[in-house]
Amino acid sequence: MNTFVAPEVDWGALTPVLILLAAAVAGVLVEAFVPRGARRGVQLLLSLLATAGALVAVVWRWTVVQDAGPTAVVGGAVIEDGPALAVQALLAVFGLLGLLVIADRTETGEGAFVAQAATRPGSVDEADATRTGMAQTEVYPLVLFSLSGMFVFASAGDLLTLFVALEVLSLPLYVLSGLARRRRLLSQEASLKYFLLGAFASAFVIFGIALLYGYSGTIRLEGLAQAVPATVGMDWLLLAGVVMLLTGLLFKIGAVPFHAWTPDVYQGAPTPVTGYMAAATKLAAFAALLRVVYVVLPDMGWDLEPLMWGVIILTMLVGTVLGIVQTDVKRMLAYSSIAHAGFILIGVIALRSVGIAAVIFYLLAYGVATLGAFALVTLVRERDPEGNVTGEATHLSQWAGLGRRNPALAVAMVAFLLSMAGIPLTAGFIGKFWVFSAAVDSGAWVLVLLAVLASAATAFFYVRLVVLMFFTEPDGETTAVVSSEGLTTVAVAVCAVATVLLGVLPGPVLSLATDAAVFLP
Repeated sequence: MNTFVAPEVDWGALTPVLILLAAAVAGVLVEAFVPRGARRGVQLLLSLLATAGALVAVVWRWTVVQDAGPTAVVGGAVIEDGPALAVQALLAVFGLLGLLVIADRTETGEGAFVAQAATRPGSVDEADATRTGMAQTEVYPLVLFSLSGMFVFASAGDLLTLFVALEVLSLPLYVLSGLARRRRLLSQEASLKYFLLGAFASAFVIFGIALLYGYSGTIRLEGLAQAVPATVGMDWLLLAGVVMLLTGLLFKIGAVPFHAWTPDVYQGAPTPVTGYMAAATKLAAFAALLRVVYVVLPDMGWDLEPLMWGVIILTMLVGTVLGIVQTDVKRMLAYSSIAHAGFILIGVIALRSVGIAAVIFYLLAYGVATLGAFALVTLVRERDPEGNVTGEATHLSQWAGLGRRNPALAVAMVAFLLSMAGIPLTAGFIGKFWVFSAAVDSGAWVLVLLAVLASAATAFFYVRLVVLMFFTEPDGETTAVVSSEGLTTVAVAVCAVATVLLGVLPGPVLSLATDAAVFLP
Protein backbone atom coordinates (compact mmCIF):
# COMPACT_ATOMS: atom_id res chain seq x y z
CA MET A 1 0.00 0.00 0.00
CA ASN A 2 1.43 3.33 -1.08
CA THR A 3 1.51 6.11 1.48
CA PHE A 4 1.51 9.77 0.55
CA VAL A 5 4.50 11.63 1.93
CA ALA A 6 3.92 15.34 2.22
CA PRO A 7 6.88 17.41 1.02
CA GLU A 8 8.80 19.46 3.53
CA VAL A 9 8.19 23.12 2.82
CA ASP A 10 10.86 25.69 3.53
CA TRP A 11 8.52 28.58 4.26
CA GLY A 12 11.46 30.95 4.56
CA ALA A 13 12.31 30.40 0.89
CA LEU A 14 8.73 31.28 -0.06
CA THR A 15 8.63 34.45 2.05
CA PRO A 16 8.94 36.97 -0.85
CA VAL A 17 6.04 35.40 -2.75
CA LEU A 18 3.91 34.96 0.36
CA ILE A 19 4.32 38.64 1.27
CA LEU A 20 3.06 39.71 -2.15
CA LEU A 21 0.17 37.25 -2.19
CA ALA A 22 -0.91 38.17 1.35
CA ALA A 23 -0.87 41.86 0.46
CA ALA A 24 -2.82 41.21 -2.76
CA VAL A 25 -5.53 39.33 -0.84
CA ALA A 26 -5.56 42.10 1.78
CA GLY A 27 -6.00 44.58 -1.06
CA VAL A 28 -9.13 42.75 -2.19
CA LEU A 29 -10.48 43.01 1.37
CA VAL A 30 -9.65 46.72 1.40
CA GLU A 31 -11.94 47.15 -1.61
CA ALA A 32 -14.74 45.49 0.34
CA PHE A 33 -14.43 47.13 3.76
CA VAL A 34 -12.50 50.42 3.57
CA PRO A 35 -14.51 53.58 2.77
CA ARG A 36 -14.16 54.77 -0.82
CA GLY A 37 -12.35 58.00 0.02
CA ALA A 38 -9.57 56.26 1.91
CA ARG A 39 -9.05 53.28 -0.40
CA ARG A 40 -6.44 54.80 -2.69
CA GLY A 41 -4.11 55.82 0.13
CA VAL A 42 -4.49 52.48 1.92
CA GLN A 43 -3.96 50.47 -1.25
CA LEU A 44 -0.89 52.44 -2.27
CA LEU A 45 0.70 52.18 1.17
CA LEU A 46 -0.06 48.46 1.38
CA SER A 47 1.34 47.81 -2.10
CA LEU A 48 4.54 49.78 -1.55
CA LEU A 49 5.17 48.18 1.86
CA ALA A 50 4.53 44.68 0.48
CA THR A 51 6.83 45.18 -2.52
CA ALA A 52 9.56 46.69 -0.34
CA GLY A 53 9.11 43.84 2.14
CA ALA A 54 9.45 41.31 -0.68
CA LEU A 55 12.68 43.01 -1.76
CA VAL A 56 14.06 42.82 1.78
CA ALA A 57 13.07 39.14 1.96
CA VAL A 58 14.86 38.45 -1.35
CA VAL A 59 18.03 40.09 0.00
CA TRP A 60 17.78 37.91 3.11
CA ARG A 61 17.33 34.77 1.03
CA TRP A 62 20.33 35.80 -1.09
CA THR A 63 22.54 35.71 2.02
CA VAL A 64 21.11 32.29 2.92
CA VAL A 65 21.79 30.88 -0.56
CA GLN A 66 25.31 32.33 -0.55
CA ASP A 67 26.02 30.43 2.70
CA ALA A 68 24.06 27.20 2.20
CA GLY A 69 23.85 26.94 -1.58
CA PRO A 70 20.81 26.74 -3.88
CA THR A 71 17.93 24.48 -2.93
CA ALA A 72 14.74 22.98 -4.37
CA VAL A 73 11.58 23.95 -2.47
CA VAL A 74 8.15 22.27 -2.24
CA GLY A 75 9.38 19.02 -3.73
CA GLY A 76 11.23 20.78 -6.51
CA ALA A 77 8.28 22.89 -7.69
CA VAL A 78 10.20 26.07 -6.86
CA ILE A 79 13.95 26.63 -7.14
CA GLU A 80 15.86 29.01 -4.90
CA ASP A 81 19.13 29.83 -6.63
CA GLY A 82 21.17 32.81 -7.79
CA PRO A 83 19.34 33.63 -11.04
CA ALA A 84 15.90 33.31 -9.40
CA LEU A 85 16.78 35.63 -6.52
CA ALA A 86 18.54 38.16 -8.77
CA VAL A 87 15.49 38.37 -11.04
CA GLN A 88 13.11 38.58 -8.07
CA ALA A 89 15.10 41.50 -6.66
CA LEU A 90 14.90 43.33 -9.99
CA LEU A 91 11.17 42.54 -10.24
CA ALA A 92 10.62 44.08 -6.81
CA VAL A 93 12.51 47.22 -7.86
CA PHE A 94 10.49 47.46 -11.08
CA GLY A 95 7.32 46.89 -9.07
CA LEU A 96 8.13 49.77 -6.72
CA LEU A 97 8.89 52.15 -9.58
CA GLY A 98 5.86 50.99 -11.54
CA LEU A 99 3.55 51.50 -8.56
CA LEU A 100 4.75 55.08 -8.16
CA VAL A 101 3.81 55.89 -11.76
CA ILE A 102 0.54 53.94 -11.55
CA ALA A 103 -0.53 55.82 -8.40
CA ASP A 104 0.41 59.32 -9.57
CA ARG A 105 -2.19 61.93 -10.45
CA THR A 106 -2.02 65.28 -12.24
CA GLU A 107 -2.63 68.60 -10.51
CA THR A 108 -6.30 68.28 -11.48
CA GLY A 109 -6.57 64.97 -9.61
CA GLU A 110 -6.84 62.91 -12.79
CA GLY A 111 -5.19 59.49 -12.82
CA ALA A 112 -4.41 57.16 -15.69
CA PHE A 113 -7.30 54.77 -14.99
CA VAL A 114 -10.99 54.92 -15.74
CA ALA A 115 -13.28 55.89 -12.87
CA GLN A 116 -15.35 52.72 -13.21
CA ALA A 117 -14.38 49.97 -15.61
CA ALA A 118 -17.89 48.49 -15.86
CA THR A 119 -19.36 51.61 -17.49
CA ARG A 120 -19.77 51.83 -21.26
CA PRO A 121 -17.34 54.26 -22.94
CA GLY A 122 -19.01 57.61 -23.61
CA SER A 123 -22.11 56.76 -21.56
CA VAL A 124 -23.88 58.85 -18.96
CA ASP A 125 -22.83 56.35 -16.29
CA GLU A 126 -19.18 56.90 -17.19
CA ALA A 127 -19.60 60.69 -16.97
CA ASP A 128 -21.34 60.36 -13.59
CA ALA A 129 -18.61 58.09 -12.21
CA THR A 130 -15.92 60.50 -13.35
CA ARG A 131 -17.72 63.53 -11.98
CA THR A 132 -18.21 61.94 -8.53
CA GLY A 133 -14.49 61.17 -8.29
CA MET A 134 -14.68 57.39 -8.27
CA ALA A 135 -11.37 55.54 -8.65
CA GLN A 136 -10.61 52.04 -9.88
CA THR A 137 -8.34 51.18 -6.93
CA GLU A 138 -8.50 47.46 -7.72
CA VAL A 139 -5.43 48.10 -9.88
CA TYR A 140 -3.17 47.78 -6.82
CA PRO A 141 -4.04 44.19 -5.84
CA LEU A 142 -4.00 43.29 -9.55
CA VAL A 143 -0.42 44.59 -9.80
CA LEU A 144 0.57 42.60 -6.70
CA PHE A 145 -1.02 39.40 -8.04
CA SER A 146 0.84 39.80 -11.34
CA LEU A 147 4.10 40.53 -9.52
CA SER A 148 3.73 37.42 -7.35
CA GLY A 149 3.17 35.36 -10.49
CA MET A 150 6.35 36.81 -11.98
CA PHE A 151 8.28 35.87 -8.83
CA VAL A 152 7.18 32.24 -9.18
CA PHE A 153 7.63 32.25 -12.97
CA ALA A 154 11.30 33.16 -12.53
CA SER A 155 11.89 30.36 -10.03
CA ALA A 156 9.63 27.55 -11.29
CA GLY A 157 11.30 24.14 -11.04
CA ASP A 158 8.61 22.11 -12.81
CA LEU A 159 6.43 22.67 -15.83
CA LEU A 160 3.07 22.81 -14.04
CA THR A 161 4.34 25.47 -11.63
CA LEU A 162 5.62 27.34 -14.68
CA PHE A 163 2.16 27.21 -16.28
CA VAL A 164 0.29 28.27 -13.14
CA ALA A 165 2.70 31.17 -12.64
CA LEU A 166 2.21 32.17 -16.28
CA GLU A 167 -1.53 32.44 -15.74
CA VAL A 168 -1.22 34.27 -12.42
CA LEU A 169 1.04 36.93 -13.95
CA SER A 170 -0.95 37.22 -17.19
CA LEU A 171 -4.60 37.43 -16.12
CA PRO A 172 -4.22 40.65 -14.07
CA LEU A 173 -2.33 42.24 -16.97
CA TYR A 174 -5.19 41.43 -19.36
CA VAL A 175 -7.54 43.36 -17.06
CA LEU A 176 -5.14 46.24 -16.40
CA SER A 177 -4.63 46.77 -20.13
CA GLY A 178 -8.31 47.67 -20.57
CA LEU A 179 -8.60 50.31 -17.83
CA ALA A 180 -7.31 53.44 -19.58
CA ARG A 181 -9.12 56.64 -18.59
CA ARG A 182 -9.07 58.08 -22.12
CA ARG A 183 -9.27 56.33 -25.51
CA ARG A 184 -11.19 53.58 -23.75
CA LEU A 185 -12.23 51.73 -26.89
CA LEU A 186 -8.60 51.46 -27.94
CA SER A 187 -7.73 50.26 -24.44
CA GLN A 188 -10.47 47.63 -24.40
CA GLU A 189 -9.43 46.45 -27.85
CA ALA A 190 -5.85 46.08 -26.58
CA SER A 191 -7.07 44.10 -23.58
CA LEU A 192 -9.12 41.74 -25.75
CA LYS A 193 -6.25 41.17 -28.20
CA TYR A 194 -3.84 40.50 -25.36
CA PHE A 195 -6.27 38.05 -23.75
CA LEU A 196 -7.07 36.11 -26.93
CA LEU A 197 -3.47 35.82 -28.11
CA GLY A 198 -2.33 35.08 -24.57
CA ALA A 199 -4.88 32.25 -24.38
CA PHE A 200 -3.44 30.75 -27.57
CA ALA A 201 0.07 31.01 -26.11
CA SER A 202 -1.08 29.33 -22.88
CA ALA A 203 -2.63 26.52 -24.92
CA PHE A 204 0.70 25.96 -26.67
CA VAL A 205 2.45 25.82 -23.29
CA ILE A 206 0.07 23.28 -21.73
CA PHE A 207 0.10 21.13 -24.89
CA GLY A 208 3.91 21.23 -24.88
CA ILE A 209 3.94 20.22 -21.21
CA ALA A 210 1.73 17.22 -22.02
CA LEU A 211 4.09 16.10 -24.80
CA LEU A 212 7.17 16.55 -22.62
CA TYR A 213 5.55 14.54 -19.83
CA GLY A 214 4.73 11.82 -22.32
CA TYR A 215 8.35 11.84 -23.43
CA SER A 216 10.05 11.85 -20.03
CA GLY A 217 7.45 10.73 -17.49
CA THR A 218 8.17 13.79 -15.33
CA ILE A 219 7.31 17.46 -15.18
CA ARG A 220 10.43 18.38 -13.21
CA LEU A 221 12.98 20.38 -15.20
CA GLU A 222 15.75 18.36 -13.56
CA GLY A 223 14.14 15.05 -14.54
CA LEU A 224 13.50 16.29 -18.06
CA ALA A 225 17.15 17.32 -18.39
CA GLN A 226 18.19 13.79 -17.41
CA ALA A 227 15.75 12.23 -19.86
CA VAL A 228 16.90 14.23 -22.89
CA PRO A 229 20.21 12.36 -23.42
CA ALA A 230 18.96 9.05 -22.00
CA THR A 231 15.69 8.45 -23.89
CA VAL A 232 15.96 7.02 -27.38
CA GLY A 233 13.36 6.73 -30.13
CA MET A 234 10.95 9.54 -29.30
CA ASP A 235 12.85 12.59 -30.48
CA TRP A 236 9.81 13.88 -32.40
CA LEU A 237 7.85 14.01 -29.13
CA LEU A 238 10.64 15.91 -27.40
CA LEU A 239 11.08 18.41 -30.24
CA ALA A 240 7.35 19.05 -30.58
CA GLY A 241 6.98 19.60 -26.83
CA VAL A 242 9.97 21.90 -26.60
CA VAL A 243 8.87 23.99 -29.58
CA MET A 244 5.39 24.43 -28.09
CA LEU A 245 6.81 25.37 -24.70
CA LEU A 246 9.20 27.86 -26.30
CA THR A 247 6.30 29.34 -28.28
CA GLY A 248 4.56 30.39 -25.07
CA LEU A 249 7.73 31.86 -23.58
CA LEU A 250 8.65 33.69 -26.79
CA PHE A 251 5.14 35.14 -26.86
CA LYS A 252 5.64 36.71 -23.42
CA ILE A 253 8.92 38.35 -24.45
CA GLY A 254 7.41 39.64 -27.71
CA ALA A 255 9.70 37.79 -30.14
CA VAL A 256 8.76 37.48 -33.81
CA PRO A 257 6.56 35.82 -35.06
CA PHE A 258 4.76 35.89 -31.69
CA HIS A 259 4.89 39.67 -31.37
CA ALA A 260 1.58 40.77 -32.91
CA TRP A 261 0.09 41.78 -29.56
CA THR A 262 2.97 44.04 -28.53
CA PRO A 263 2.41 47.31 -30.47
CA ASP A 264 -1.37 47.29 -30.02
CA VAL A 265 -1.25 46.50 -26.30
CA TYR A 266 1.59 48.94 -25.59
CA GLN A 267 -0.36 51.68 -27.35
CA GLY A 268 -3.80 50.92 -25.94
CA ALA A 269 -3.02 50.05 -22.32
CA PRO A 270 -2.79 52.80 -19.68
CA THR A 271 0.74 54.15 -20.07
CA PRO A 272 1.83 53.37 -16.48
CA VAL A 273 0.73 49.77 -17.02
CA THR A 274 2.61 49.68 -20.32
CA GLY A 275 5.84 50.74 -18.63
CA TYR A 276 5.43 48.23 -15.79
CA MET A 277 4.48 45.45 -18.19
CA ALA A 278 7.31 46.21 -20.64
CA ALA A 279 9.96 46.05 -17.92
CA ALA A 280 8.69 43.41 -15.49
CA THR A 281 6.98 40.91 -17.79
CA LYS A 282 9.93 40.78 -20.16
CA LEU A 283 12.28 40.24 -17.21
CA ALA A 284 10.21 37.38 -15.77
CA ALA A 285 9.72 35.73 -19.16
CA PHE A 286 13.43 35.85 -19.98
CA ALA A 287 14.20 34.39 -16.54
CA ALA A 288 11.93 31.42 -17.24
CA LEU A 289 13.38 31.05 -20.74
CA LEU A 290 16.93 31.09 -19.37
CA ARG A 291 16.09 28.32 -16.89
CA VAL A 292 14.48 26.12 -19.54
CA VAL A 293 17.30 26.64 -22.06
CA TYR A 294 20.22 26.28 -19.63
CA VAL A 295 18.81 23.42 -17.52
CA VAL A 296 16.85 21.33 -20.04
CA LEU A 297 18.11 22.10 -23.54
CA PRO A 298 21.94 22.18 -23.58
CA ASP A 299 22.02 18.75 -25.25
CA MET A 300 19.52 19.95 -27.88
CA GLY A 301 21.55 22.92 -29.08
CA TRP A 302 22.14 21.38 -32.50
CA ASP A 303 18.42 20.69 -33.02
CA LEU A 304 17.15 24.07 -31.84
CA GLU A 305 19.87 26.31 -33.24
CA PRO A 306 18.19 26.88 -36.65
CA LEU A 307 14.87 27.70 -34.97
CA MET A 308 16.38 30.13 -32.45
CA TRP A 309 18.62 31.79 -35.04
CA GLY A 310 15.60 32.35 -37.29
CA VAL A 311 13.56 33.83 -34.42
CA ILE A 312 16.42 36.13 -33.39
CA ILE A 313 17.08 37.43 -36.91
CA LEU A 314 13.37 38.02 -37.60
CA THR A 315 12.88 39.71 -34.23
CA MET A 316 15.74 42.15 -34.76
CA LEU A 317 14.68 42.83 -38.35
CA VAL A 318 10.97 43.42 -37.66
CA GLY A 319 11.60 45.48 -34.52
CA THR A 320 14.09 47.70 -36.32
CA VAL A 321 12.35 48.19 -39.67
CA LEU A 322 8.83 48.73 -38.34
CA GLY A 323 10.11 50.90 -35.50
CA ILE A 324 11.59 53.32 -38.03
CA VAL A 325 8.23 54.02 -39.69
CA GLN A 326 6.22 54.61 -36.51
CA THR A 327 4.73 58.03 -35.76
CA ASP A 328 3.37 57.21 -32.29
CA VAL A 329 5.78 57.32 -29.35
CA LYS A 330 4.23 54.32 -27.58
CA ARG A 331 4.23 52.17 -30.73
CA MET A 332 7.82 53.22 -31.43
CA LEU A 333 8.82 52.04 -27.94
CA ALA A 334 6.84 48.84 -28.56
CA TYR A 335 8.84 47.98 -31.67
CA SER A 336 11.97 49.03 -29.77
CA SER A 337 11.11 46.39 -27.17
CA ILE A 338 10.77 43.78 -29.93
CA ALA A 339 14.23 44.65 -31.27
CA HIS A 340 15.66 44.47 -27.74
CA ALA A 341 14.09 41.03 -27.30
CA GLY A 342 16.14 39.88 -30.30
CA PHE A 343 19.33 41.34 -28.82
CA ILE A 344 18.74 39.66 -25.45
CA LEU A 345 17.97 36.30 -27.08
CA ILE A 346 21.51 36.33 -28.46
CA GLY A 347 22.75 36.13 -24.86
CA VAL A 348 20.26 33.38 -24.03
CA ILE A 349 21.54 31.00 -26.72
CA ALA A 350 25.19 31.65 -25.84
CA LEU A 351 24.92 28.79 -23.29
CA ARG A 352 27.70 30.33 -21.17
CA SER A 353 27.46 31.40 -17.53
CA VAL A 354 28.58 34.85 -18.65
CA GLY A 355 25.53 34.85 -20.91
CA ILE A 356 23.24 34.53 -17.86
CA ALA A 357 24.93 37.48 -16.14
CA ALA A 358 24.84 39.53 -19.35
CA VAL A 359 21.13 38.89 -19.90
CA ILE A 360 20.27 39.85 -16.31
CA PHE A 361 22.27 43.10 -16.58
CA TYR A 362 20.76 43.91 -19.99
CA LEU A 363 17.25 43.40 -18.61
CA LEU A 364 18.03 45.75 -15.72
CA ALA A 365 19.35 48.42 -18.10
CA TYR A 366 16.41 48.01 -20.47
CA GLY A 367 13.88 47.97 -17.62
CA VAL A 368 14.91 51.23 -15.98
CA ALA A 369 15.12 53.02 -19.34
CA THR A 370 11.71 51.74 -20.42
CA LEU A 371 10.00 52.52 -17.12
CA GLY A 372 11.44 56.02 -17.20
CA ALA A 373 10.47 56.63 -20.83
CA PHE A 374 6.85 55.55 -20.37
CA ALA A 375 6.63 57.54 -17.12
CA LEU A 376 7.60 60.66 -19.06
CA VAL A 377 5.00 59.91 -21.73
CA THR A 378 2.30 60.18 -19.02
CA LEU A 379 3.30 63.81 -18.37
CA VAL A 380 3.21 65.09 -21.97
CA ARG A 381 -0.39 66.02 -22.77
CA GLU A 382 -2.47 67.54 -25.57
CA ARG A 383 -4.20 70.93 -25.43
CA ASP A 384 -7.56 71.47 -27.09
CA PRO A 385 -8.42 74.74 -28.92
CA GLU A 386 -9.79 76.19 -25.64
CA GLY A 387 -6.47 75.54 -23.90
CA ASN A 388 -7.70 72.64 -21.76
CA VAL A 389 -5.21 69.83 -21.08
CA THR A 390 -6.62 66.49 -22.28
CA GLY A 391 -5.04 63.11 -23.10
CA GLU A 392 -1.45 62.08 -23.69
CA ALA A 393 0.36 63.58 -26.67
CA THR A 394 1.78 60.45 -28.24
CA HIS A 395 2.25 61.59 -31.84
CA LEU A 396 5.91 62.32 -32.53
CA SER A 397 5.15 65.77 -33.99
CA GLN A 398 3.63 66.82 -30.66
CA TRP A 399 7.02 66.43 -28.95
CA ALA A 400 8.60 69.12 -31.14
CA GLY A 401 10.29 71.86 -29.12
CA LEU A 402 9.75 70.05 -25.82
CA GLY A 403 13.40 70.53 -24.86
CA ARG A 404 12.95 74.31 -24.77
CA ARG A 405 9.73 74.28 -22.77
CA ASN A 406 10.75 71.62 -20.24
CA PRO A 407 14.52 70.92 -20.41
CA ALA A 408 14.59 68.57 -17.40
CA LEU A 409 11.97 66.23 -18.88
CA ALA A 410 13.62 66.28 -22.31
CA VAL A 411 17.12 65.59 -20.92
CA ALA A 412 15.81 62.62 -18.94
CA MET A 413 14.12 61.29 -22.08
CA VAL A 414 17.38 61.69 -23.99
CA ALA A 415 19.20 59.62 -21.35
CA PHE A 416 16.67 56.81 -21.72
CA LEU A 417 16.72 56.91 -25.52
CA LEU A 418 20.53 56.89 -25.67
CA SER A 419 20.60 53.91 -23.33
CA MET A 420 18.16 52.02 -25.55
CA ALA A 421 20.34 52.89 -28.54
CA GLY A 422 23.41 51.50 -26.75
CA ILE A 423 25.43 54.73 -26.69
CA PRO A 424 28.59 54.57 -24.48
CA LEU A 425 28.39 55.83 -20.88
CA THR A 426 24.85 54.51 -20.56
CA ALA A 427 23.58 51.26 -19.07
CA GLY A 428 22.34 50.05 -22.44
CA PHE A 429 25.83 50.12 -23.93
CA ILE A 430 27.24 47.93 -21.13
CA GLY A 431 24.34 45.51 -21.47
CA LYS A 432 24.76 45.14 -25.23
CA PHE A 433 28.53 44.82 -24.93
CA TRP A 434 28.25 41.95 -22.45
CA VAL A 435 25.52 40.13 -24.36
CA PHE A 436 27.36 40.43 -27.66
CA SER A 437 30.65 39.36 -26.04
CA ALA A 438 29.02 36.22 -24.63
CA ALA A 439 27.63 35.39 -28.07
CA VAL A 440 31.00 35.90 -29.77
CA ASP A 441 32.61 33.56 -27.22
CA SER A 442 30.05 30.91 -28.16
CA GLY A 443 30.77 31.32 -31.88
CA ALA A 444 27.61 33.23 -32.83
CA TRP A 445 29.55 36.11 -34.36
CA VAL A 446 27.19 36.26 -37.36
CA LEU A 447 24.27 37.09 -35.05
CA VAL A 448 26.38 39.69 -33.28
CA LEU A 449 27.26 41.34 -36.60
CA LEU A 450 23.59 41.51 -37.56
CA ALA A 451 22.72 42.84 -34.10
CA VAL A 452 25.30 45.61 -34.38
CA LEU A 453 23.82 46.65 -37.73
CA ALA A 454 20.31 46.54 -36.27
CA SER A 455 21.45 48.62 -33.29
CA ALA A 456 22.83 51.25 -35.63
CA ALA A 457 19.52 51.33 -37.50
CA THR A 458 17.42 51.57 -34.31
CA ALA A 459 19.46 54.60 -33.30
CA PHE A 460 17.64 56.45 -36.09
CA PHE A 461 14.24 56.49 -34.43
CA TYR A 462 15.71 57.32 -31.02
CA VAL A 463 17.75 60.22 -32.44
CA ARG A 464 14.72 61.40 -34.44
CA LEU A 465 12.86 62.04 -31.19
CA VAL A 466 15.89 63.84 -29.74
CA VAL A 467 16.03 66.10 -32.81
CA LEU A 468 12.31 66.83 -32.50
CA MET A 469 12.63 67.81 -28.85
CA PHE A 470 15.68 70.07 -29.15
CA PHE A 471 16.08 71.18 -32.76
CA THR A 472 12.53 71.55 -34.10
CA GLU A 473 10.15 74.47 -33.64
CA PRO A 474 6.83 73.50 -32.04
CA ASP A 475 3.71 73.75 -34.18
CA GLY A 476 1.69 76.07 -31.93
CA GLU A 477 0.79 75.48 -28.28
CA THR A 478 -0.92 72.14 -28.73
CA THR A 479 1.20 70.29 -26.16
CA ALA A 480 1.69 70.80 -22.42
CA VAL A 481 3.76 69.12 -19.71
CA VAL A 482 1.52 68.59 -16.69
CA SER A 483 2.68 68.65 -13.09
CA SER A 484 1.63 65.83 -10.78
CA GLU A 485 1.82 64.76 -7.17
CA GLY A 486 5.51 64.01 -7.68
CA LEU A 487 5.46 60.21 -7.63
CA THR A 488 6.26 60.01 -11.34
CA THR A 489 9.07 62.52 -10.88
CA VAL A 490 10.63 60.29 -8.21
CA ALA A 491 10.39 57.24 -10.48
CA VAL A 492 11.91 59.13 -13.44
CA ALA A 493 14.74 60.49 -11.30
CA VAL A 494 15.61 57.02 -9.99
CA CYS A 495 15.54 55.55 -13.50
CA ALA A 496 17.68 58.37 -14.93
CA VAL A 497 20.30 58.08 -12.17
CA ALA A 498 20.38 54.29 -12.56
CA THR A 499 20.76 54.59 -16.34
CA VAL A 500 23.80 56.84 -15.98
CA LEU A 501 25.40 55.08 -13.00
CA LEU A 502 25.08 51.63 -14.58
CA GLY A 503 26.83 53.00 -17.66
CA VAL A 504 29.65 54.75 -15.78
CA LEU A 505 30.14 52.37 -12.83
CA PRO A 506 28.72 48.99 -13.86
CA GLY A 507 31.28 46.94 -11.92
CA PRO A 508 29.39 46.21 -8.66
CA VAL A 509 26.17 45.20 -10.43
CA LEU A 510 28.05 43.10 -12.99
CA SER A 511 29.88 41.37 -10.13
CA LEU A 512 26.59 40.55 -8.41
CA ALA A 513 25.11 39.31 -11.69
CA THR A 514 28.15 37.09 -12.24
CA ASP A 515 27.83 35.64 -8.73
CA ALA A 516 24.16 34.91 -9.41
CA ALA A 517 24.72 33.21 -12.77
CA VAL A 518 24.58 29.59 -11.57
CA PHE A 519 21.41 27.54 -11.94
CA LEU A 520 20.63 24.72 -9.56
CA PRO A 521 21.49 21.61 -11.63
